[in-house]
Amino acid sequence: MADNGQNPRMQTPSPAAPWSGFLKGISIAVTLLLLGVSWLVAATVPIHALPGLRTLTVALPLVILLAAVPFVVRDYEVRDGVLHVRRLFWTTRVALGELQEATIDPQACAGSIRLFGNGGLFSFSGWFRNAKLGRYRAFVTDWQRAVVLRAANCTVVLSPADPAGFVRNLQAVATPPAHAQPRPRWRQSRR
Repeated sequence: MADNGQNPRMQTPSPAAPWSGFLKGISIAVTLLLLGVSWLVAATVPIHALPGLRTLTVALPLVILLAAVPFVVRDYEVRDGVLHVRRLFWTTRVALGELQEATIDPQACAGSIRLFGNGGLFSFSGWFRNAKLGRYRAFVTDWQRAVVLRAANCTVVLSPADPAGFVRNLQAVATPPAHAQPRPRWRQSRR
């Protein structure tokens, strides 16, 4: 790889895909449901009737809603074998180790079950499992733009705004290991 003055192990940040209609629908429906529950309890349950339970029932949906907002996925970057997922107020880091494969696959997550995480309130984030990928971590805003990163340590699914550009960028910064092993496989075609 020619030296162009840049760190060959650094990838430029890639913005997350715009929210899919599915993610927008879930986020709007759940937000309205949570706000509706809080409003309904506040409007119908008298203040003097079980004040602790009433306060909890009004506050809990709002807390859930506010707790989910910071987990919005903003962009992705791979640096020195670590995936950096920028959220609203912080960055989540996932150690990938040696990247083995990056594949654009809109159907990769079909049939998945959520093991732990957020299933659609402002993002699809957490640990999931399906027959095709096994156990994987997801940071997704649009399943149709899914990129699967298979690495030595884990499998991660993300959804950059430009999946093909993200994969090309990974390929451009990939350096073969010092020992003679084949380069990672890179697939840019959709299945």
